[in-house]
Amino acid sequence: MGGSFKRIAMRNSCFPIFLSLAQIFAVAAQAAPPEKVEVVFDLSRNGMTLATITQRLEHDGRNYQLTETWKGRGVFALKGDATRTSRGVVAADGLRPRQFEDKRTGRDALQASFDPASKAPTLQQQDQLSLAWTFAFAPPTKLVGVSVADGKHVSQYAYQPAGKEKVKTPAGEFEALKFVKKRDKPEDKATEIWLSTDRQIPVRVLIVDKEGTRLDQVAAKISAQ
Repeated sequence: MGGSFKRIAMRNSCFPIFLSLAQIFAVAAQAAPPEKVEVVFDLSRNGMTLATITQRLEHDGRNYQLTETWKGRGVFALKGDATRTSRGVVAADGLRPRQFEDKRTGRDALQASFDPASKAPTLQQQDQLSLAWTFAFAPPTKLVGVSVADGKHVSQYAYQPAGKEKVKTPAGEFEALKFVKKRDKPEDKATEIWLSTDRQIPVRVLIVDKEGTRLDQVAAKISAQ
């Protein structure tokens, strides 16, 4: 009798552990940005604010639309506005764009189209707007190659995970996954991307060129549903 009770007690004591693990794996499997989210970023160059960038993501787990608008601030307001859009499919390994468009004041619009039937990995079919959000839907766990189209060219890069960091922004302090672009030559631009771990949202992007000029895009406000 005592031995039987001991075995039952042991089974019952293990149940919460197994349940917690199941919940953890379920949450991890379902991790994705909110279906509707808007992130307002402050963009600065060497500490001087250049523009406000607003990114809006809408998705239903199957299709997505990303919209980005730029508004110059101060003297940079005279340079006009910019709007970029990316539309496509939500795949198991991230966003798979179908159409990308870049419209800017005083310039011809740029467009890039992607083959929805292509069997190429998702990261080999990215546009300038979709890449960071693709990492948000499917964070890489090792060094990965990416192809990014801007409407004129297709550029090849490699990114690798660089652990977790706390990131302070005007929108708050976040525990974030960090991804770093591999530099093949000293003159290559350095790019770092931070994604909040709680909502899978890009909260900071830092680009440093060979002269040391820093373009820093940090979240100032986040609204999600």
